[in-house]
Amino acid sequence: MKKTLLNQIPNEIPQDIRRVMSEANIYDSSCSPEAKVYFIDKGNGYYLKCSDKGTLEKEAKMTEYFDFKGIGAKVLNYISSDNDWLLTTAVAGEDCVYEEYLMNPERLCDTLAYELRKLHETDYTGCPIMDRTAEYLTVAEKNYCTGNYDKSQFPDSFGYRSAKEAYDVLTEGKDALKSKVLLHGDYCLPNIILNNWKLSGFIDVGSGGVGDRHIDIFWGVWTLWFNLQTDKYRERFLDAYGRDKVDGEILKIVAAAEVFG
Repeated sequence: MKKTLLNQIPNEIPQDIRRVMSEANIYDSSCSPEAKVYFIDKGNGYYLKCSDKGTLEKEAKMTEYFDFKGIGAKVLNYISSDNDWLLTTAVAGEDCVYEEYLMNPERLCDTLAYELRKLHETDYTGCPIMDRTAEYLTVAEKNYCTGNYDKSQFPDSFGYRSAKEAYDVLTEGKDALKSKVLLHGDYCLPNIILNNWKLSGFIDVGSGGVGDRHIDIFWGVWTLWFNLQTDKYRERFLDAYGRDKVDGEILKIVAAAEVFG
């Protein structure tokens, strides 16, 4: 995970959180325009995420839940003021874009698939988001109506020639998506932390909840394509996950939803 050392603590950070940051090196660790992320190099490390007001509430709840399950970071503070602020412990280890992992793509692919299948077999009793599938479909519908369509970040095998074609596939097939497993929601290499090839935990679980397994499977296939710059591990990933639980037609429906953001 990229880190850029800062000369001073940003003034907008709430005072309650600034206390944790005293006498520590602070790094900008942001990787998307939607949120600012700071790494606090103190003790075993902390991460502080800042985003628009109200946008981190679900992530705070799901992070607490993943921590309860022993597979996530510990939430130390969540503040919603002019912006949302989420302070967590760092999960021990390195994310899966670490060079050592990328240099062994077959093992990485198999580990990714194994840990996803294990996550999907986790008891989700008490999960704070019990119907992530409904939320997921609502967002896709809204984005279609507002013209948010972009298939450029997806493999050609999942592409659609037009927004109308994707929307027709989604509309016809959306009832096939169920809420039956615990989802990560953004199952990509940077969000999976390994410690010497063993799962240490998951981060960025704000899109998680109880939903259809094919959403995570889609992202598992996508991240291998995107981060390894090849689609050659797709079939290996699906085999390692378990073909008994993979429906290719439902993957096409999920792909149709994903082009709407």
